[in-house]
Amino acid sequence: MSRSDFKRRGRQGRPAIWAGFDPILSFAVFALLVLGTLLVYAATRAWYASNGLDPQYYLKRHIFNILIGLALTFGTTAIDYRLLRAYTPILWGIGVLGLLIVLMPGLGNTVNGAKAWISLPGGFQIQPAELAKISIIIGISMILSERLNENREPSHKDVWQALVVAGIPIALILLQPDMGTVMIISASVVTIIAVSGAPSRWVAGLLIVAVIGGFTAVKVGVVSEYQIKRLQSFVDPTADPQSSGYQLRQSRITVGSGGLLGKGLFDGPQTNGRFVPEQQTDFIFTVAGEELGFLGSGFILLLYFVIFIRAFRIARRSQDPFGRMMCTGVIAWFAFQAFENIGMTMGLMPMTGVPLPFMSYGGSSMFANLIGIGLLQNVHARQRG
Repeated sequence: MSRSDFKRRGRQGRPAIWAGFDPILSFAVFALLVLGTLLVYAATRAWYASNGLDPQYYLKRHIFNILIGLALTFGTTAIDYRLLRAYTPILWGIGVLGLLIVLMPGLGNTVNGAKAWISLPGGFQIQPAELAKISIIIGISMILSERLNENREPSHKDVWQALVVAGIPIALILLQPDMGTVMIISASVVTIIAVSGAPSRWVAGLLIVAVIGGFTAVKVGVVSEYQIKRLQSFVDPTADPQSSGYQLRQSRITVGSGGLLGKGLFDGPQTNGRFVPEQQTDFIFTVAGEELGFLGSGFILLLYFVIFIRAFRIARRSQDPFGRMMCTGVIAWFAFQAFENIGMTMGLMPMTGVPLPFMSYGGSSMFANLIGIGLLQNVHARQRG
């Protein structure tokens, strides 16, 4: 055995788990993390410096979030994903508990019209809805994969059980209300059911229910006035000229001003002037559009495409139904959230307040995203185990 082979093996003679990571997937995620760090710094440094504040405030916190997220990635791969079945009820229960806590008086904080945050010491906040994505994907994947292990398609009862597992957390998230997260979770749920082998009428029915449910939520007041204004601004940017309409117009101007090559990193006048609210979080792609231009933004889209392709390859090659459906749910989550975020910065999708995976500032989102990558790497490392 060569020295390099020896280093890749554990104490009991088994290969180290990180030796089974998909290197292309790892590179694409790492590249987005680096680019996101630079863009978060670009979005905040000038304004903080001009106001006598620490220009590296967001940079240091963002790097800290990434380090915690990477630790969670490796921790997620430490336990064989097939053993997660035994812990799924516990994970799901923790996710629901977090969503209940955030709704309790005096415990949850309201940000941008949604009571979705729990304050922690040190000025940090956690958003339970982000972590609930993981527990829902694992939960319904476990339920719908049981029949497939017996070479049988999921029954109607199995689908109903999966919908209950997903429906309870979704209902709690609706009470916040956080429609963006609900849309992302719903996309994952429908995708998992579609690939599970369940009757196709379930997918069609769920899509119809989603449309009717969204319309009803607006009519009965579940959707806050703040979110309604965002939807109105998507249809008519002049509908709310002082808030969401202003943000949408400035977002389009900022993205379009970069041209082919961009203004240069840290040299964007729109970004340095702080014309786009929430630019380091939900609108981080506008910084890329202005400072990196069409080519830089295109490279970011290419990295996302690489992640989706490699994740799809992991799901397709998995011989275990549970692993395959879990990977499919993560793919749908990442793909829909990236599409929604980038689309809303260009006025192609309504503003829903969802961050851009791996790039936006935000601890809870970063933790959840890198746990999702950990699940993909876990399945990839044990495909032949």
